[in-house]
Amino acid sequence: MAEIPSRRPTFEVSHDADPSDVLLAGFSAYGLAGLTAADYLVDHLDLEPTGHVRTEGLPTITPFTNGEPRHPTRLFSRPDLDVTVLVGELFVPVQLGEAFADAVLDWTEAEGVAEVAVLAGVPMAHAPDDHRTFYVATEDYRTGRLADSDVPPMGSGFLDGTNAALIERGIESPLGAAVYVTPVHAQAPDVEAAVRLVETVDMVYDLDVDSGPLREFAAEIEQHYAELAERIERKESDTPNDRMYM
Repeated sequence: MAEIPSRRPTFEVSHDADPSDVLLAGFSAYGLAGLTAADYLVDHLDLEPTGHVRTEGLPTITPFTNGEPRHPTRLFSRPDLDVTVLVGELFVPVQLGEAFADAVLDWTEAEGVAEVAVLAGVPMAHAPDDHRTFYVATEDYRTGRLADSDVPPMGSGFLDGTNAALIERGIESPLGAAVYVTPVHAQAPDVEAAVRLVETVDMVYDLDVDSGPLREFAAEIEQHYAELAERIERKESDTPNDRMYM
């Protein structure tokens, strides 16, 4: 198991503009489906960078493209769209999920964000008919967003790490919270899984996003995330092996 630094890592959100009522997030995890989906939403909704999460005391990465560096965990929005997207390229170990989620949720509470939804891929045994998106959501989120949708609930199991902490805060507060989950395969990124997540949030939030180009640029996306995926696989020993979804 990877070592956690002796000094407890800290997370701090810095934001340059008022956030939207809705926060959508995708994080570095097995299959990179949620991260790929969130990144795609940023590109195809023409969102602008509006903030980032600063991390201290945790081994970090500094992504770059064409020689231009960027923060690994970034916030994007635009004035005429009531959605802010959080793209998290930094892998946060399960043990630090609660600390990371607390920092994000303390910020959302202070800024009046009404709901948080995470896009996630989960490694689980599944049949071809299970290649769809499921939800785990608080009652207020289900009532407000999913009453008229055909997104099915995840049957049983448990969440861990950041996703678990986000949902737990939603249970205990007025924050509407959901995790959209879809099965992922070993390859990273699992583009088909990312497409399912994009199509689900597009339907739920009426974002008018075309998922077609995501499939077309699968090779380009795979190259972009190849090194990051290797890092995630090396750190997967931090994740319990007995996670179960049914």
